[in-house]
Amino acid sequence: MPLVTTKDMFEKAYAGHYAIGAFNVNNMEIIQGIVEAAKETKSPVILQVSAGARKYANASYLKKLVEAALIEAPEVEIALHLDHGDTFELCKQVIDDGFTSVMIDGSHLPYEENIALSKKVVEYAHPRGVVVEAELGRLAGVEDAVNVSAKDATYTDPMQAVDFVKRTGVDSLAIAIGTSHGAYKFKGEPELDFERLKTITELLPNYPLVLHGASTVIKEFVDTCNQYGGDIPGAQGVPEDMLKEASKYGVCKINIDTDLRLAMTAAIRKSFVESPSNFDPRKYLGDARTAIKEMVKHKIVDVLGSNDKL
Repeated sequence: MPLVTTKDMFEKAYAGHYAIGAFNVNNMEIIQGIVEAAKETKSPVILQVSAGARKYANASYLKKLVEAALIEAPEVEIALHLDHGDTFELCKQVIDDGFTSVMIDGSHLPYEENIALSKKVVEYAHPRGVVVEAELGRLAGVEDAVNVSAKDATYTDPMQAVDFVKRTGVDSLAIAIGTSHGAYKFKGEPELDFERLKTITELLPNYPLVLHGASTVIKEFVDTCNQYGGDIPGAQGVPEDMLKEASKYGVCKINIDTDLRLAMTAAIRKSFVESPSNFDPRKYLGDARTAIKEMVKHKIVDVLGSNDKL
């Protein structure tokens, strides 16, 4: 099966009150773990590439790894998505390179400039069969090139969201309701603004919304990292029951990045300590791939509810 867009994925997810997992990829083992999990659970999946991932792995290598995944798992619906593209030029480049979905993130810009940039990307993408995600409101935290302090974070205004979607024509909208990037999402009790989410959903019926910064920061992986020499104190993510609740109100795509990194790092740290004489990357990276696969399967089945949808 060739790469697909998220259009049909989101229509089915909205109607079925579940969400599609969007997983950030950086190397072969991460892609293999995610796609194997999607294959075994019969789930559609979105593979995301950030500007940082393109710089680290080289865009050509990542594209070819995704093409290999299509060959190995032809029954899985896979969309290839640019995460946090911040310029028209970058979005144009990946569209021309075969991506089926792009995010133009103008959330750091004044409102009218965000509209103008997002509309420009839509006007280039749509005639080429590519869908566009934009962001309104700003999430706190750090992820690759995105770095927003708590004082600069702003929640999405519902009425502004309606105006933004109407004027830009974007296919989905990432909103800010309290999630944040990185492994340290909350101080004190986790809290998401579900009333704001419900209002946006009511004002934009049948329209797919997106949650960024939605990794749950699984405690098992944090504990394993710390047990085997890491130092990640006080990491806290979005509780899984909150993510399941969000999918009932128009959230069709949930981004997961930190949990992938934690799963991989925890497995590698454990392997190094338990097998100190091993110097074969196939062993410790194989362990990491298995950890990613099992974590993604858990997300798909127990959090996203996208299993058995192929």
